[in-house]
Amino acid sequence: SNPHDASGILVCMSSIAPFRLAPYFRTRPWGFQDLRPWYDFQTTGEPIGEVWLTGEMCVAETGPFAGQSLNAITAEHAKDLLGTASAAGEFPLLVKMLFPKEKLSVQVHPDDALAQKHGFPRGKTECWYALDAKEDASVALGIIPGTTPEQIRAAIENETLEKYLEWIPVEKGDMIYVDAGTVHAIGPGAVLLETQQTSDLTYRMYDYGRGRELHVEASMEAARMTTRAGKVKPEDEGDHSVLIREHYFKMERWPLAGGKAATELCQAAPMVQMLFCVEGDITLSSEGFEAFEVRRNQLAVIPAQTTLNITSAGAAELIRIAPVAV
Repeated sequence: SNPHDASGILVCMSSIAPFRLAPYFRTRPWGFQDLRPWYDFQTTGEPIGEVWLTGEMCVAETGPFAGQSLNAITAEHAKDLLGTASAAGEFPLLVKMLFPKEKLSVQVHPDDALAQKHGFPRGKTECWYALDAKEDASVALGIIPGTTPEQIRAAIENETLEKYLEWIPVEKGDMIYVDAGTVHAIGPGAVLLETQQTSDLTYRMYDYGRGRELHVEASMEAARMTTRAGKVKPEDEGDHSVLIREHYFKMERWPLAGGKAATELCQAAPMVQMLFCVEGDITLSSEGFEAFEVRRNQLAVIPAQTTLNITSAGAAELIRIAPVAV
């Protein structure tokens, strides 16, 4: 097609179609062999603990990029896809679902400065949104105030670190912020939507004596005794709510009643956005691109500067995720 209009002036619009990504199932010793009713996925092999929704190996399922990995699409179209978030040169946020059947190890992530000191591009700040939670679900966020580094080291050594952790209950709909430097652990009983900086820097501080490798020195260097981690109250903004607005990411919850979605949800943004479908299903379409569906627990990537039409046949709920520059 001719990119010029009749007068010969170059017409500007997003040159990249939005696309849905196929989930990528990651084995983890603390996961499940059957992910129903979330995903029609069963395995007799290693349990699945994480479902990556924007991992570099996730593959586009719709549109001109169908069959290509997110990594390849980003590498070839960074500016058009990411917009103002293109400085990092890779997809800025990793979004995944966590299915913990058992306690995850106690971990800590370095911040950007510490990661860069050790030759990595960035640290890892993250947040968890509880899509579901059983009555006794809990997470550990931080060390009990007054605990000394010596006590922590001794507790790692004699396998008693759990008693020095701040455990908090988790309920469905909770948003939990976990800034870099927070010693943390996830207990069983919740299904979490995790959004994090694109980074795999995880230091395992403690593993309940399971025998996996620990990174005690790196953990102690990265850990901060006080952080801003904790539950975040949603901010009501009329037809939607802001779940979190922090360095690195912003997340909003949009309930849809059926029919055409609110104009604000459909407007073009200067940076890439992601739409995750919590309930129901939606149809996305936009000028010059083929329409496609996004169903429950699926995620669509919306390139920068793309104006959308979003429709749903019945009630639906979306979470919109966007990177925030620092």
